Amino acid sequence: MSAPNKSYDPVEVEALKPEEIERMRDEALAAFAAAGDLEALAAAKVAHTGGTSPLALANREIGALPPHAKAEAGKRVGQARGAVNKALAARQAELEAERDARVLVEEAVDVTLPYDRVPAGARHPLTTLSERIEDIFTAMGYEVAEGPEVESEWLNFDALNIAADHPARGEHDTFFVQGREADQDSGVVLRTHTSPVQVRSLLDREPPVYVICPGRVYRTDDLDATHTPVFHQVELLAVDEGLTMADLKGTLDHMVQALFGGEGMKTRLRPNFFPFTEPSAEMDMVCYVCRGESVGNPDRPCRTCSSEGWIELGGCGMVNPKVLIACGVDPDKYSGFAFGFGIERMLMFRHNVEDMRDMVEGDIRFTRPFGMEI
Repeated sequence: MSAPNKSYDPVEVEALKPEEIERMRDEALAAFAAAGDLEALAAAKVAHTGGTSPLALANREIGALPPHAKAEAGKRVGQARGAVNKALAARQAELEAERDARVLVEEAVDVTLPYDRVPAGARHPLTTLSERIEDIFTAMGYEVAEGPEVESEWLNFDALNIAADHPARGEHDTFFVQGREADQDSGVVLRTHTSPVQVRSLLDREPPVYVICPGRVYRTDDLDATHTPVFHQVELLAVDEGLTMADLKGTLDHMVQALFGGEGMKTRLRPNFFPFTEPSAEMDMVCYVCRGESVGNPDRPCRTCSSEGWIELGGCGMVNPKVLIACGVDPDKYSGFAFGFGIERMLMFRHNVEDMRDMVEGDIRFTRPFGMEI
């Protein structure tokens, strides 16, 4: 067996030559000094101290040396790596200090300023929807008309051809405002619909009259998921020469297309009776979800319209000549049409609101998702 090669000089290994070790060290120090931020320094760290860096590869060569040569080579490489790590730590501390100083300037907060404790709110969706409906009809030339919420019985009932014995005039349906004495009938009610505004409009204006009447109304209903004693209606009145049911139908079609969007939206009229219109009808609109395609189609049921294809909106018809006469309008010269519907009900359709109580409880978690649309 041959003896160990004790004459082997580690300087002959290229990676372990003193000048080569110094070059590797100097390159690492220069790279650290040139790093302008922590990201660049991290890249230099990987290149000069990582497992595949030149000094790391040189350190692997020491294992192949004879025992008497390892000490000197290890010392040379160890000193170089120590100098590199020391320079890295110093440059990192310097760059971190620069970053912290910059953040203090760029992200400075004046803690003496008052804090806004009022959270961002939102307009109530009933207000937003009411104004959108007004915009649709004012664009068609209609005028927005308003009236008091406390009305006389004559304006709320008699002028609208609602007889004294009509069920709607009972206390189970109407809030009566009590007179000064307990047994005195004041003849004043909280309006049960916005129709008195139509009467006031005919009394105050000469035909032609085109008005839209939004507002708050009152009924003696219990508050539940689909009813509330205080709610909002919008009614329309058009009185002019030569108006017919065809004009009413076209107006309704335009309204649902503007509110529910586009092609396929239309209305239909079903015969009904209302004291203030003759002829009268219930108006339905085609389902805005299925567009009527769920009717007779078990493969595509629709929960919104129960696969009937239509959704009921409200009442409409031609203005009863008795109403025109009560307002001083000649029914032989003028005719008119009117319709009305609840804004809460329309909001439930448009935004899939399931419980009407959410609209009146004042919880901002309900109103905030509707935003600040103007």
